[in-house]
Amino acid sequence: MIENIKRFSLDEDGLAVVEYTVAAGLIVAGFVGLIATFRDTLTAQFASIFS
Repeated sequence: MIENIKRFSLDEDGLAVVEYTVAAGLIVAGFVGLIATFRDTLTAQFASIFS
């Protein structure tokens, strides 16, 4: 088990996966923040489009 952890920590592919996961999380958090900020505007726009 410890040998697997050591191997994973030295493996650059594992590090790349972590970096991509963090980047994807930041992108999702940014979109959630944008939607939360412009929620009222988006609601009004979609209401006018679909009415």
